[in-house]
Amino acid sequence: MASDPTAGGAPAEMPVEPDDNLEIPAKPEAAGELQQLQAEKTELQDKLLRALAEAQNVRRRGQQDVERERKFGIERFAKDMLSVADNLGRALSALPGDADAVDPALKNVIVGVQATERELQSVLERHGVTRIEALGKPFNAEFHQAMMEVEDPSVPAGTVVQELIPGYLIAGRLLRAAMVAVSKGGPAARPASNEN
Repeated sequence: MASDPTAGGAPAEMPVEPDDNLEIPAKPEAAGELQQLQAEKTELQDKLLRALAEAQNVRRRGQQDVERERKFGIERFAKDMLSVADNLGRALSALPGDADAVDPALKNVIVGVQATERELQSVLERHGVTRIEALGKPFNAEFHQAMMEVEDPSVPAGTVVQELIPGYLIAGRLLRAAMVAVSKGGPAARPASNEN
């Protein structure tokens, strides 16, 4: 049998001599460490709050981007559709003004083109594309593009007297400026407002 150290009346636990290598911090060092931990905690809380704020900002920007895309995502398509609306308007203006004086077959074509133009305008309005009313209003560079000036002393200077190509807004933002003729030679016009 192996020898048992406790045999022969030796105590079961032998006293252990203190090890001088144990590092037990003194009270002043513990206070410094506590301050360091509190500073680290404050720094981490600050980083957490900044990260949460950044996440919230990213979420908000994402929602704004989605909203902007929803409103203006069809902008290029709408611009392309404006040429169709322009062509329908030109076709209608080229037709005779007295529909009763034309052949009944041609009259049906005129009625069909008019209905098509009304439907196109209705569809554009449903999707936030509205026509700028320019005729008879003071020239406004935000919504109108002057193509020529017309001498007309009976109309205040700076008034839109002819609409060459209609302008449109999409969700309140300019899609295409109205190309207009502006009067000159008349009395001074009242200042243009920001309204269309």
